[in-house]
Amino acid sequence: MAKPTTRYVCQACGASFPKWAGRCDACGEWNTLVEEAAPEAAPKGLGVARGRRLDFVGLAGSSEAPPRRMTRIEEFDRVCGGGLVPGSAILIGGDPGIGKSTLLLQAMARLSQEHRCAYVSGEEAVDQVRLRAVRLGCAAAPVQLASATSVRDIVASLDGTDGPEVVVIDSIQTMYVDNLDSAPGTVAQVRASAQELIRVAKRRGCVLLLVGHVTKEGTIAGPRVLEHMVDTVLYFEGERGHQFRILRAVKNRFGATDEIGVFEMTDGGLGEVANPSALFLAERRGDVSGAAVFAGMEGTRPVLVEVQALVAPSPLGTPRRAVVGWDSARLAMVLAVLEARCGVQIGANDVYLNVAGGLRITEPAADLAVAAALVSSLTGEPVPADAVVFGEIGLSGEVRAVGQSDARLKEAAKLGFSTAIFPARRNGKKPGRGDTGLKSVELQQLSELLPLFQAGSGSRPPRGRD
Repeated sequence: MAKPTTRYVCQACGASFPKWAGRCDACGEWNTLVEEAAPEAAPKGLGVARGRRLDFVGLAGSSEAPPRRMTRIEEFDRVCGGGLVPGSAILIGGDPGIGKSTLLLQAMARLSQEHRCAYVSGEEAVDQVRLRAVRLGCAAAPVQLASATSVRDIVASLDGTDGPEVVVIDSIQTMYVDNLDSAPGTVAQVRASAQELIRVAKRRGCVLLLVGHVTKEGTIAGPRVLEHMVDTVLYFEGERGHQFRILRAVKNRFGATDEIGVFEMTDGGLGEVANPSALFLAERRGDVSGAAVFAGMEGTRPVLVEVQALVAPSPLGTPRRAVVGWDSARLAMVLAVLEARCGVQIGANDVYLNVAGGLRITEPAADLAVAAALVSSLTGEPVPADAVVFGEIGLSGEVRAVGQSDARLKEAAKLGFSTAIFPARRNGKKPGRGDTGLKSVELQQLSELLPLFQAGSGSRPPRGRD
């Protein structure tokens, strides 16, 4: 019986099967198997031919690394670790229309003043890219444009002594290798195209910027190995209803991970936000219950953002829990600790939680700020307008210390806050005004937070729904 000449490959995880099925047995996704030509069988062994001996070198080299290539967009350079490293490959993903192509075209326009830059688009014609450049005010920049999808043609154009030093491929899902029978965007094509382009970039020492599509879950489409092949993975985030855009690094071999850059979408493109804390707090109302200012850390940068909560009686048998910008499972944990350890009755109420400004918070240090906003909304007593809150909450009701507290406090003092509510210090230092000038309110148990919202209300206990 002849061997099958085709296989079915899952476009979500890359697993292959001899026949089609509605559901992938490896990852559980539905309708992701696509027919592809089976590759030629690999040799069973290395044979009798001997390989070339490698020349090993020491870990400490004598040659200096080439300087990074700066885009002069400080927010972009910060996320990349201080600039673009020659020979590196960077993958940028994000929702459609979030601003990936706009950001890269602006970066290429600035880089082209000092380096040879090329922008290869597989989704748009050259005239369409020129229209965007006119709108962004960078049409006069010496950026080389091309519209192509063949990896063979792109490699032939890049692999030369006069080739570009920085290359943008928009996007990797539109590229194809002509010796594969599968369609562009499939697992095999994405993996092979990225491998060829990265190989040329490493050999020539040019910077490769790849734009990647995302799935409905928000992850980069294609095989997971694509994120392992590149040096840096950036995600462009933002809500449609907000003008702010967040560029977040989730992998970086040349800098810190979880670093963010904040941009503002305007008619003239993406503008940098040098002080995101002041911008996120610009429309804050300090005398409203249910709002607390959280002092968070995004990479190496402290960011202050407002956490808003609304606790209202539920007309339904099953109360709603709506969360925007935070983990819903984390909210359920905080609510359970408030009820079990502090006696706060919230279970029969609808709970709505929102992080103002479109920022998404991932660190557990926001637990205490969320709890303060919830208790404030439940009691009707506002959180002090001059206070910032941060700290992690344990299941036993203890308030745990978080990292980089000094940086959070310094940022709060710089923005005019005078009080900080945070976990008790381990060194036994008495609460008071520290080096930053902030009045410290240090908590060991979550129950110690409740009296802060009862003093201005005649010490009435938190109310719940009967």
